[in-house]
Amino acid sequence: MIDSLKVKQSGLHEELNEIAQTIDASREELAAMQAGLARLEQEKRDLEVNHAAELENIQRAETNMKEIKTNKEFQAVGREITAARKQIADLEERVLQKIGQIEEISGAVAAKSAALEELSENSGRRIAEKQSEIENIQQDIDSDIARRETLTKEMPASLVKRFAALRDQRRGQALAIARDGHCLGCNMHLPPQLYNNLFKYEELLTCPHCQRILILKQQ
Repeated sequence: MIDSLKVKQSGLHEELNEIAQTIDASREELAAMQAGLARLEQEKRDLEVNHAAELENIQRAETNMKEIKTNKEFQAVGREITAARKQIADLEERVLQKIGQIEEISGAVAAKSAALEELSENSGRRIAEKQSEIENIQQDIDSDIARRETLTKEMPASLVKRFAALRDQRRGQALAIARDGHCLGCNMHLPPQLYNNLFKYEELLTCPHCQRILILKQQ
C-alpha cells in the first residue's frame, strides 16, 4: 500500500515537473521572439539614421552647387546627389520592409504573451490541485507507516525481517494473491497440496516460484 502510494506520489511530482517545463519552454519562446523584435527595431533605427545622414548630404551638396564655378565640379556634385538619392530610395525600401516585419512579429509576440498568461493561469490551478493530491497522499503514507510500525511491534522479528527482504527482492511486492490454483504474482501454477493448505489458514505459505507470501483470494 505504501509503495503504491509513493509511486502515485512520484507520478504527480513528474506531472508538476512537466507543467513547469512547459511554462519555461513557452517563456523561452516568448523571450526569443521579443529579442528578435528588439533586433528588428534597432535595425530600423539604424536605417533611419543612415537615411537622415543621406538627406543631409544632399542638402549640403545642393548648397555647395550654388558656389561651384566649373562645369566639372558641377557634374561631380550632381553625380554625388544622384547616388545619395538612390541610396535614400534603397534605405526607404528597407525601412518599409523592417516595419512590415516588426508589425508581423509584434502581433505574434502579443498572441504568445496572451497564450502564456492563459497557460500560467491554467497551470497555476493544476499545480495547486497536484500539490493538494501530493499532500493528501503523504498523509496516507504517514498514516500507513504509523499503522505498520504498530503492527510490526506485535509480530515476530524474523517475520518482519523476512517480509522486508521479500519487498526488496520483489520490487516492493512481498505479497501475492493465490487464486484458482495459481500465484498471481508470477502467474505460475501452485502445487495442489500447497494451494489446499492455504484454505486451512494455519501458517504463512510462500510461492515456490517467486517466494512471495501467498494470500488466498477466491473468485
